[in-house]
Amino acid sequence: MTDEKLNSTSVEMKEGICNEGLQVDDDEEKSHKDKGKGEPSSSLVLSPNEEDSAYRQIKPYAGMPKEVLLMYSSQARYRLPREILFWLLMASTVALVALTIAVIALSPGCLSWWQSSAVYQIYPRSFKDSDNNGVGDLKGIREKLDHFDYLNIKAIWISPFYLSPMKDFGYDVEDFRDIDPLFGTMQDFDDLLNAMHDKGLKLIMDFIPNHTSDKHRWFLLSRNYTSGYEDYYIWTNCTPPVLPNNWVSVFGNSSWTYDEVRGQCYLHQFLKEQPDLNFRNPRVKQEMKDIIQFWLDKGVDGFRMDAVKHMLEAKHLRNEPQVDPSQPPESVNSEFDLYHDYTTSQLGLHDILRDWRVDMDEYSREPGRYRFMVTESYDYEEIDKTMMYYGTDTVKESDFPFNFYLLDLPKQLSGNGAFDLVNLWMTNMPKGKWANWVVGNHDKPRISSSTGKEYTRVINMMLLTLPGTPTTYYGEEIGMENVNVTEIQDPFGKFNPNASRDPQRSPMQWSSEEYAGFSQNKTWLPIHPNYTTVNVEVQKADPGSVLAQYRALSLLRRSELALHRGWACFLHRDADVLAFARELDGYPRAFLVLLNFGGAAVTDLSGVAELPDQLTVRVGTRGREGERVQKAKIQTEPGEGLVLEYSSHTRLHPAHASRCYVSEKACYMSALNILYKC
Repeated sequence: MTDEKLNSTSVEMKEGICNEGLQVDDDEEKSHKDKGKGEPSSSLVLSPNEEDSAYRQIKPYAGMPKEVLLMYSSQARYRLPREILFWLLMASTVALVALTIAVIALSPGCLSWWQSSAVYQIYPRSFKDSDNNGVGDLKGIREKLDHFDYLNIKAIWISPFYLSPMKDFGYDVEDFRDIDPLFGTMQDFDDLLNAMHDKGLKLIMDFIPNHTSDKHRWFLLSRNYTSGYEDYYIWTNCTPPVLPNNWVSVFGNSSWTYDEVRGQCYLHQFLKEQPDLNFRNPRVKQEMKDIIQFWLDKGVDGFRMDAVKHMLEAKHLRNEPQVDPSQPPESVNSEFDLYHDYTTSQLGLHDILRDWRVDMDEYSREPGRYRFMVTESYDYEEIDKTMMYYGTDTVKESDFPFNFYLLDLPKQLSGNGAFDLVNLWMTNMPKGKWANWVVGNHDKPRISSSTGKEYTRVINMMLLTLPGTPTTYYGEEIGMENVNVTEIQDPFGKFNPNASRDPQRSPMQWSSEEYAGFSQNKTWLPIHPNYTTVNVEVQKADPGSVLAQYRALSLLRRSELALHRGWACFLHRDADVLAFARELDGYPRAFLVLLNFGGAAVTDLSGVAELPDQLTVRVGTRGREGERVQKAKIQTEPGEGLVLEYSSHTRLHPAHASRCYVSEKACYMSALNILYKC
């Protein structure tokens, strides 16, 4: 290669790259030839002769071409650190993925909204009147949504507000897809639902599948033998006054009424204005599924399925056996006079409910929008029938059936009595299922009246500290009592005045204003005379009130893992006191709940070795917060309750397995602040 050509090459690179390190002269080339492959030079030589190497480098420099960079990257001092970093990154990625999988596999399921919050029942006629006609409505509920934020309640169950003739105050439905004007419009409902969701609240609707109103379009078509609707209801031939059989309505007297238009008798297990649907008709099943989907499409979060045990009847229509065989048949007129072998809990009932559950699970696939289902069935001593509504290990049904057994607490008000009712549910509930607790609703007397108002606080404490979901009927959070009603409104009360449900349905007491802040006009039922002191406004201002205590317990339940998903171990019961512990493995705090349902008592728990000698009052129905008490001598007054906090690494459930319950085992890892299956 001539000098002229070499210089030409050097100039071209200088002009193209503008890097002094790429300029080559004769002296440098000669120097490189003298050194051979010895020590590296301080510059780069480009040789167009393919027999020579294209580049000879000594040290990296800014702006070096790719070819040079690749030559350096192959050197051990650069290659080895790079490979080490690569494999460390790969190992870290694999470890992170493995850790994520392990955490997911070992983590217990998160509690859903219906587990983490109490359920609050609103009877819409009596919650808040927005238009001052004396009856509550949907706009009124919307006005009071802040009340639920204050109580730390997220789940709201609203009793029926469908279009209805109001023979049974909304449980006789004329149109399942419309709102009764008494409560507002469909737009009012949409506004309420949107406002609730904006606040993180969930709406549970009442669904009444067993029957409709006799004003419903289906019934009007069926009584006229309209094609396709002939068998929407339970019709049979009869010749009055002789009725098809001895079946008796829940409201009393015969379940059969003769219809002159059709010339047959129809079945109604409630009022004669509430004819039973025929769920053996596939078209009826589909109609009811479509209604459920209508409201799910609107965005409701769940349903309370009303009176489900009545949905199917035996096709043979035989007489039901009498409880007292010697009773004259003509005097049988109460549901309690018969064994309901043919009118309740019939084969096929659970298939219908499970079918609805499948539909609701489809809607639950939307992230954060689980659709809840609870069933209502008063099975009394046949608790095994109630437990069937949980479903099986492989087939899901309701999230839980309402637990009505604590409604009997006033009949056996004592520590032993409370334990028996709680234990009845816990020992019969299928493994892994979620408990719930009810002490009042629109059909039963208020607990403050049936037990005595001195026990209101301790009963609220029991509800909010037992394992499972508590249900609060509106007004229980302030200790509302039954009201005296002289002019009966309730249709059941008109049949049997001693069983009227009006007293527990009086308007909510919001303030000391006239009509208790519920309305500015005469109310549909009288307001209790104590409203000037027993109301939300007054009790908010009193840190020692029933309302303040309810709120404190609700907040405590939310904040303490041991209370809302830990073990419950029943440690002591006697004629006065029930005591149980709430604990979670690995969690630094545990709680002893001591409830007095009798007289003044001193409870000695020194025999429970796992408890420390001293415990601290976290919440008390009579104050005492922060007080230190000795486990050998815990004093309580009638109606007093204590939530006592303690720290201990020794847990109760291993040594007291037969007295301890948990829905899903979980342990707490304080180092990572996580729960894991154990």
